[in-house]
Amino acid sequence: MTSSTTPDSGITATGAPRPGGPGPLAGRTVSRIGYGAMQLERLRGDRGAALSLLRHAVEQGIDHIDTAQFYGDGFVNELIREALRPEDAVLVASKIGADPNHGGPIPIRPAQRPEELRASVEDNLSSLGLDRIPLVNLRRMDVPPGIPLGADQVVDLDDQLAEMTALRDAGKIGAIGLGNVTVEGLRRAAPAGIACVQNAYSLVARGDEELLGACAGAGIAWVPYFPLGGAFPGFPKVADEPAVISAAQSLGATPAQIGLAWLLHHAPNVLLIPGTADAAHLDANVAAGALSLDATTLAALDAVPSRSTDVALG
Repeated sequence: MTSSTTPDSGITATGAPRPGGPGPLAGRTVSRIGYGAMQLERLRGDRGAALSLLRHAVEQGIDHIDTAQFYGDGFVNELIREALRPEDAVLVASKIGADPNHGGPIPIRPAQRPEELRASVEDNLSSLGLDRIPLVNLRRMDVPPGIPLGADQVVDLDDQLAEMTALRDAGKIGAIGLGNVTVEGLRRAAPAGIACVQNAYSLVARGDEELLGACAGAGIAWVPYFPLGGAFPGFPKVADEPAVISAAQSLGATPAQIGLAWLLHHAPNVLLIPGTADAAHLDANVAAGALSLDATTLAALDAVPSRSTDVALG
């Protein structure tokens, strides 16, 4: 699924403009607007539509796709394997730290132990049809939103990083990322070489500003999930903010596009992975990368208060 590194430019290997412009990730140059594949599971009954959506993403210049084995218990990975071609030069990032939770109240369960991390990498390699995953994010449970952990799932970060480093040394993974991590966790992990951080972060939930700044200073990509908030009950929603609605009306955009554009303007190391199962929605996400926010608009958006995302998912 990946080929040689494309030049540091705004054009992908397929000749399409990179949405949001180019940004560095795991030693590669990728589109700053990527694609989060989780919602492809909604198309389980229409495999053709799911494959077409992935091809459409590539045609729109997206060359950074975020996935996980626990998305549909391998179903989403299998779609990516089928849809992408080596010449697309798409960087596929996966994540570990959870496994499918068949029949449970939420679809995933913690899988934090080193042997579980290794097994999850092997499962991802098999379903993606790869010998090496370019980037694997270790999803910790250090910060909300998280899943309650049993005693057997409370694992020291150093033990997990030792396993991740061994997997990298063995050529199973290319780069290591972290998710749901604290400033202190990132400091401890730094010697392992961290390529990106994935924490819940949006215009209305900016509690990780110090961590974002630390990542920017260290050349670590910031890849926020829940970039528009509102994914679960109790989360604030970007699209509900009067300043966001006003900016959208002024620019002829949607509130969601304003929320994505603000993230791209806020810090140069931000890469986005909005997800959707709809081609028109994907096009709208791509178009957000071309929005220009002037100083007055940015000041109004920056003044939106940040709220807590201290929500448990189980």
